[in-house]
Amino acid sequence: MVQATITFISGGARSGKSAYAERLLTNQPAGRHVYIASGVAADEEMKQRIDQHKEDRRHANWHTIEQPKNLHEVMPFLKPGDLVLWDCLTTWLANEMYEGYEEGTPCVSRLGCLEQKQGKLLRTIKQMKEIVSHLVIVSNEVLDEWPQYEEETEIYRRTIGKLHQQIVEFADHAIEMDHGIPIVWKGEHL
Repeated sequence: MVQATITFISGGARSGKSAYAERLLTNQPAGRHVYIASGVAADEEMKQRIDQHKEDRRHANWHTIEQPKNLHEVMPFLKPGDLVLWDCLTTWLANEMYEGYEEGTPCVSRLGCLEQKQGKLLRTIKQMKEIVSHLVIVSNEVLDEWPQYEEETEIYRRTIGKLHQQIVEFADHAIEMDHGIPIVWKGEHL
């Protein structure tokens, strides 16, 4: 059984991660291009960023799935040979951490909730690997240098760091974008 290529792309805000990820997949002509978007327009800046991402891929024939939480729910929509871009892990994590906030019990404050979501995410990525041709996961490098954080921010920082390590462990390629330049940490240059 042929398994998908997994490419993990991280970097700071506005480092060119999404544009690079899109180019990686659009340069592969065989396969349906699927864009899994995890962003939620919670404020004007995020709305503008989402609108810009949509405009950037408007002419590129992407099949877009809006999936801010519960990534596993995209599985029925994926087809063998798909070229999938998931943008992005950090937004997904923030959405999942505060799932239940409206009811007064966000996941981040429920014992074991975040760990369950991490496990489900890793299983979902491994399931995707069995179906699609190439999966590109975009994530942000955030909160690297501050000496002290509020409790929830520290949980977020630790969780995203752990997820990055776990995904890179089974990824074929790990790339860090810096000022629009891809720095390859694992695998060959794409």
